[in-house]
Parts: sequence; structure tokens; C-alpha cells
Amino acid sequence: MKRRTFLQQSGLAGAALFTAPMASWAITPGTADQFPVVRTPADKRHFTSAAVEKAITEFKASVKNPELTWLFENCFPNTLDTTVYHTTKGGRPDTYVITGDIDAMWLRDSSAQVWPYLQFVKEDKPLKDLIAGVINHQTACILKDPFANAFYNDPEKRGEWTKDHTDMKPGVHERKWEIDSLCYPIRLGYHYWKTTGDTAPFDAQWQLAIKAIYDTFRDQQRKTGNGKYKFQRTTPFATDTLPMSGYGYPVKPVGLICSAFRPSDDATVFSFLIPSNFFAVVSLRQAAEMLTTIAKDTKTAGECKALADEVEKALQQYAVVEHKTFGKVYAYEVNGFGSYNLMDDANVPSLLALPYLGAIKETDPIYRNTRKLVLSSENPFFFKGTAGEGIGGPHVGQDMIWPMAITMRGLTSKDPAEIKACIAMLQQTHGDTGFMHEAFHKNDPKNFTRKWFAWANTLFGEFLWKTYKTQPTLLG
Repeated sequence: MKRRTFLQQSGLAGAALFTAPMASWAITPGTADQFPVVRTPADKRHFTSAAVEKAITEFKASVKNPELTWLFENCFPNTLDTTVYHTTKGGRPDTYVITGDIDAMWLRDSSAQVWPYLQFVKEDKPLKDLIAGVINHQTACILKDPFANAFYNDPEKRGEWTKDHTDMKPGVHERKWEIDSLCYPIRLGYHYWKTTGDTAPFDAQWQLAIKAIYDTFRDQQRKTGNGKYKFQRTTPFATDTLPMSGYGYPVKPVGLICSAFRPSDDATVFSFLIPSNFFAVVSLRQAAEMLTTIAKDTKTAGECKALADEVEKALQQYAVVEHKTFGKVYAYEVNGFGSYNLMDDANVPSLLALPYLGAIKETDPIYRNTRKLVLSSENPFFFKGTAGEGIGGPHVGQDMIWPMAITMRGLTSKDPAEIKACIAMLQQTHGDTGFMHEAFHKNDPKNFTRKWFAWANTLFGEFLWKTYKTQPTLLG
């Protein structure tokens, strides 16, 4: 496959958010015979959605760039093709979703992987049942251990992290406490309910899971001690374990919720992870609405709303710092004592992704300032090279850009030039594979990590489909 041409310009016209000259990418369509079939054969796919296949057919017929249509056909259905295990348990749908090359179900990843398919469930009942099955499976996981981030399909399996110094249970793949692990299932369930009107997944067990989420959040405000959770791992990697006997560095109890780990599964430096606290505010209010309307549980709903209000107030007081160049910005992490960490990470929730999660408006002036910061050299994990530019993180290492962050940049932009540049950059950095990856080197797209990473694939498909529906001319 021939690589497209890279054009260096002084900047993108109209892209007012760019704070420094960036690479502008020319989309060169190429010819259809350059793109071999790499999608999983039909007879080996785990699940086929008629509505998703219809969307692929429509996209291919309407978009005249053969490489983009090839990428869309490969990436958008990748979760369904390769990672879902859908069945029925006790007369209810049940769906186990792996991330790709790791046979475990992350609460975060599984929610995000099926999220883009919600828009098609009204015309595809089997797809609706599959997503209901994800919600049901997640409920069981949360009730097993609300502090865990990833689970096995076999409830008795013990895996590679069974010797971690924490309260590991059978069926748990990894027990890294991350706020977003409990937010994502609420987000998925809430929008499933709003889209379908179906309340079947939100039974007594689901209500117990919401109470467990509330209790876990309250515990991790750490108002009367360190709380129930601690974690250490025997490892040479500092990002995989916690200091201070497994509790992390001290925080001042100011109303924010501690997250021991980031959505990258890397340890936090300061435990008040700001993007995840914003996400928690949204999720608690969504849970409260569902508890009130579906379960008629006004008591727990009121507790969730009160906690959301408390966290929101604390964010207003402690999340905003003054930057010498960009003015008021949101910190990535704080400790309540006045220390803060200015950066952003590629994984979602991130500061960049806050509008995508419904946590803040894209027009919020502090978000706008923060966006400028995290997309500049002032973010230590913003990398720029000859192959592309974007946000990475410590999880993979120096100079490794995450396609997910480029996609999120496009999904949260209102600037057509910026959106087009993001699409072109993603088109030209798949490393001749036809799929997105976890990360690629800033100077070499063929130097990438994770050949099979379904979340990145499906998210890219979501981005292309949204662009096709709202601004199709940007697809060439």
C-alpha cells in the first residue's frame, strides 16, 4: 500500500484552537484494489447486526474515498465481529465483551465498545438484546466487586494478577480502582433506557449495583480515613502499583472522589482525578433519574443527587488552576492540599473528552483554555512528529500517539478544518493494517501497539459515521 503525502503548512485555516503550527494532512483516495479484505469473514463473526451492515453499505455507497470506506467497514463493526459473546442466562440476555487481544471484560471498554451501536437498536432487536446483555453482565460484575476494573467470563477463574496485594476474588481479572469503571455502565444503561424505553435490565439486582456504586464513591471520598480499598503489585513498573501501603499519596478530604488508577489503568499521582470526577457527577445524576422513574426509589436517588452536587461544588473549588499562558484551566489531578498535575492522557475520560461525556459544554471558557493546553507542548504527553501529532500517556511511553485521542479531538471539535485534519491523520496512520491501534510512534505508523484493540476501532467508526451524517463533505 502506498502511503499518502504529508504536507507541512504553517497551520490550518480556521483552526483557531491550534496554538502552534501543525501538520495538515492531504487525503489522497487511492484506488480500491489497494485495500485487501482484512475484515473477519462473515462465517467467523461473533455477531452480525443487520442495522450496522446497512450503515456500512450506505457509507460505502456515499463516500467516494475508497480508503475511508475500507477503514469504516473494517473498524466500525469490529466489536461485533470479534469481541462479543452473546447468550441467554436465566431467560435474560447476557453479553460478555473482551477488549480484543485480552480475554477479559473491562467495565469501561465494554461500555464504550457497544456505545456507538445504540443509535441503531430501534431498527435491530437482536442488537438491542445484545446491549441489554452487556448491561446485565456488568451488573453482575459490579455486585461481585465494585472496586475491580476487569472480569473473566468464568466466575471462578483466577488469572495472572491473582497475587496482587488486594482483596482479589475469583472471576476478577484485575482490581484497579478507577472511578470511570462505575460511570460507564451507568452511561450505557441510561442511554439504552432513553433510546429504547426498555426497563427490563434495571431490576432489583441493578438497583443493588447502583447502591454499591454510591457506597463506593462515598467510601473513596476518604473523609474518615483511607477507605476500604488498597492495592499493590509486585512489579518494576511504578504505574502498576500504589505507594503508601497501597493507598496512594495522601489527599485532603474536600468532597472529591479518589481514583487509585486512571482509565489507562496507570496509577494516579494525585488521587483526585478531575476528568473522572466530572464523569461521576453526570453518572450520579443519570442514576438518580433512573432510580426515581424506574425503581421509585427516591431515597437512594436523593443520595446520588446530593453526592453529585457535593462533587460538583468541590470541582469548582479545587479543579481550576491558573496557567501562565492559557489562563484558567482544569488540572488533570489534584490532592486538595494545593498540588496539581497539568497534563492530559489519551484514555477516556480525559480533559479533552469532557464534552463527549456530557460533563461540560464545549463552549465553556475554562474547557476551551484547557483544550489549548492539552493540545500543545505544555502537555507533557502531547507528541508531534513526522507521522502525526496527538496525545499519548505513560501507559505505552514516550512519543507514542494514541489514535483514540486523535478521534476524540475530532469528536469534540466544531471546527471543520480540525475535524478533517483528524480524519486524514487517522487514515494515514493505520500502519497499512486497515485497523486502529492502541498507539503508534510519532514518526512511524508501522511501529504500533495492540494489533487488535476493538475500542479504538469502534470509536473511529463512530467518528466517521457522525461526520458522514453531519458534515459529509469533510470525508472527501
